[in-house]
Amino acid sequence: MKAIILGGDGFCGWPNALYLSKQGHDVTIVDNLSRREIDVELEVESLTPIRPIGERIRVWKELSGKDIKFENFTVGKDYHRLVSLIKDEQPDAIVHFAEQRAAPYSMKSAGHKRYTVNNNLNAINDVLAAVVDAGVDVHVIHLGTMGVYGYGTAGMKIPEGYLKVKIDTPEGETEQEILYPTNPGSIYHLTKSQDQLLFAFYNKNDKVKITDLHQGIVWGTQTDETAMDERLINRFDYDGDFGTVLNRFIMQAAVDYPMTVFGTGGQTRAFIHVQDICKCIEIALNNPPQTGERVNILNQMTETHRVRDLAKMISSATGAKIAYLDNPRNESAENELNVANDRFIGFGLKPKTLESSLIE
Repeated sequence: MKAIILGGDGFCGWPNALYLSKQGHDVTIVDNLSRREIDVELEVESLTPIRPIGERIRVWKELSGKDIKFENFTVGKDYHRLVSLIKDEQPDAIVHFAEQRAAPYSMKSAGHKRYTVNNNLNAINDVLAAVVDAGVDVHVIHLGTMGVYGYGTAGMKIPEGYLKVKIDTPEGETEQEILYPTNPGSIYHLTKSQDQLLFAFYNKNDKVKITDLHQGIVWGTQTDETAMDERLINRFDYDGDFGTVLNRFIMQAAVDYPMTVFGTGGQTRAFIHVQDICKCIEIALNNPPQTGERVNILNQMTETHRVRDLAKMISSATGAKIAYLDNPRNESAENELNVANDRFIGFGLKPKTLESSLIE
């Protein structure tokens, strides 16, 4: 298949571009390299050295014999370039990673809030409008987030995107399926919630084929492909904006600094390994919805853990100490998170787990 990977230079996009290329797909990356610019803004960098995109692609060609094309422009701004690329390439799928992905970064200031909204919402609307404008039958695969559901205790297993509800009408009770109500906790999560409404509209109005993947927190750095050469290595972010709680704990343990757990550590979150993301994207690519079918929503996560249990897991493996601090965030001290992910497991996904693979 032909696939355009939007945001293909980033933490999730790069390993997916290599994985799909290795599987024999024709891959084109579109990226404006903004994630690299944010490193300069924040005066931080990935723990793993990230080579220039041109060098990355040349090394991949040397090692695999496969070409990956690269286009440098901004999705959400350079609309006509996007339409022309879709017309020229006639892709089977567009995999959309080109959104500002960090909740803390989206909340730093009014400017960061505005940037996140402008970037994320204009990008997804332009992708959908361009698919319609180009007149090409394209399957749009979007990387969403489990955070659209919120992190309260629902008292039920969170379904994959849709919720059955009963409605009282003058003719009696009827049953419908609606999008699961969103409860975003940041501007970033708010944009992902809005994405769902754009998908529903373009799917209903223009019959665009869409798969929306509600993803958990990603752990791990390397995949089989990025591990082939140090010049292909993936990002390891550990700063306060883009570094995940797991990466922060690992770095604190490595330098013998107490792992900082905010509040009780009772916050429960969903997780997935970066290699499993690649496999999920391939599953989605090979199982597109048919024209006229509603938006396909899958929960792209493989396990859930409380934050304090993550700290204990790392402590037992490394001997690192744990420090409990006051929580600066406005969030529940404790929450349950019971999530349905039956469909990916049904498609044959055999996930890597934190307990078995964290210290690899």
